[in-house]
Amino acid sequence: MQEKLLIGTVLKPQGIRGEVKIKYYTDTPEDVKKFGRVFIDGEERRILSFRTDGEAVYLGLYGIADRNAAEPLRGKEVYAARADAPVPAAGTYYIVDLLGCKVFTQTGREIGELVKITPAATDVYTVRQGEKEILFPAVKGLFTEISPENHRIVVDETRFNEVAVL
Repeated sequence: MQEKLLIGTVLKPQGIRGEVKIKYYTDTPEDVKKFGRVFIDGEERRILSFRTDGEAVYLGLYGIADRNAAEPLRGKEVYAARADAPVPAAGTYYIVDLLGCKVFTQTGREIGELVKITPAATDVYTVRQGEKEILFPAVKGLFTEISPENHRIVVDETRFNEVAVL
């Protein structure tokens, strides 16, 4: 398992005091604050201030004193240490733990490898099958087994055929 979890992306500097606006990938914006520290470009940054508008989080980070220092962070991915993360509730998983899993139907037909999960109101999964990509939303009744430790996800074939974009 990876030691770092992707929790967001820096959208832009915010204001003149070095604050950054972050698109968060956690369940709630407050989850970002709980980490206490983040990693951007491999460099650890303590969170000094936190606020949210519900759509994004705004962080003041140690060592980022003004807008000029914050500007190079634009577009960078924000990671947190797995050791700082809470254990996921039963039936929930960190995205990074699902990437690379093989996706199968319950009849054993291999659909492909999970290469991307786009966080949204209903997450969108991207599976690569050779050169082809298949997208599908994580809707109710679709998954019959999720086993990151075995690198395996099983979907109901009928439900998959209803929602997949081939």
